[in-house]
Amino acid sequence: MLTSVLSHGPGGRWPRHTHALRPEGWLGTVLKGGYVVELEPALVERVDLRIEGERIVARGPDLTPGPDDEVVALSGKLVFPGLVSAHHRLYAVLGRGMPRPPLETYQEILEQVAWPYENALDLDAVQVAGCAGGLEALQCGTTTVCDLHSSPKAISGSLVRLARGLHEVGVRGVLAYAVSDRQGALGREEGLEETVSFAKKAKGRFRGQVGAAPCFTIGPDALSGLAEALKALGDGGLHLPLAEDPLDERLSNENYGASPVSRLLEAGLLSPKSQLAHVGHLDWADLAQVIATGAWLVHTPRANQGLEVGYAPALKFGARATLGADGVSADLFAEAQAAYLRSREAGQPIDVLRYLANGHRMASQIFEASVGPMREGSLADLLILDYLPATPLTAENLAWHVVFGLGSRHVEAVMVDGVWRMWARRPLSVSPSVVAEQAREAASAVWARMAEAAKK
Repeated sequence: MLTSVLSHGPGGRWPRHTHALRPEGWLGTVLKGGYVVELEPALVERVDLRIEGERIVARGPDLTPGPDDEVVALSGKLVFPGLVSAHHRLYAVLGRGMPRPPLETYQEILEQVAWPYENALDLDAVQVAGCAGGLEALQCGTTTVCDLHSSPKAISGSLVRLARGLHEVGVRGVLAYAVSDRQGALGREEGLEETVSFAKKAKGRFRGQVGAAPCFTIGPDALSGLAEALKALGDGGLHLPLAEDPLDERLSNENYGASPVSRLLEAGLLSPKSQLAHVGHLDWADLAQVIATGAWLVHTPRANQGLEVGYAPALKFGARATLGADGVSADLFAEAQAAYLRSREAGQPIDVLRYLANGHRMASQIFEASVGPMREGSLADLLILDYLPATPLTAENLAWHVVFGLGSRHVEAVMVDGVWRMWARRPLSVSPSVVAEQAREAASAVWARMAEAAKK
């Protein structure tokens, strides 16, 4: 039996097995003396957990470790479920702070910044973004990232390269390529092939989905292709942004004679496996139809603020609403805080714990395994938080601590799939300085290609 504490120095050790490769015969890890947190129903309980392989196998007030178990002495620290970003844009990490002209409208941002940026991505940049964005997620306590990717000049192989970047860090990835007609029929078909082929071969910590760009960029042939792709994958989930700005409905009606929701429903594309991000500009009739399909609605308050597209009515999103970071940092603690505070400002306060817990329910559906509950049989995706509350922490006031106290600064260790990926605030499989240097080089190259394209 080996005892570890979350420090490296006098009295502390690194965990015995910190990387993906382990000897034959899994050794158990026992987390002792911590406060285990569950989100819905809320629970804060001083209890031990035992992890074996990729799962939690025992829970109790005073578990007895086996002779080959590693024991982590937590001394009152929190054991918190790993967080889920249900709509993410990993590639955006390389665009942070890039030169851009002053723009006023959503359409100008798309046409003069977002789409030229996507066009400038190559496969090397995609992989670097996966690693850099994945590292940021890990350090923030986000263990599952549902990414909707687009790199129109480098489509084939892009999701595999994105997965390689994430794999270096060790977080979970649910990846989709955003199919669009912006690059014509060839780009559309290549996007469909990429999103389907990746989904068919994804395994382990990775899953694939069918992805789509905003509805106003998708014509009838693309809608048919998306329906066929879903059937090819056994009616898997569709991941797309919906009504982020009124432009989505206006151009859908102008170009195709129907609203985004009408077109999606007519094509049979919405189901309980769908993930619809933003959902900020739908009338009540359309929103009610979307909710009736059972789709997951992903609220992205910080990204919406950044683009100045208005506040999405999150309280009206129904029982299957959750959170995503989109193109901003993968800090789901910050996202939850922004979501709650903006909802209060709008006079429509949301249940922030339910929103976070729904991320786990959605991930459980995708991976066909329990993700989130700190219970026997669940996948061991968890955080150790060095949070010393100034007031009592109970199930009744957990939401207040999440909103007003807890943050990514408290993330001390991260386990994904039963493997420690960060320990004593240090990532264990990558060097942050090396990842940052590679990302800066890749970002400079992408920005240079954007500048060159703008001259033509």
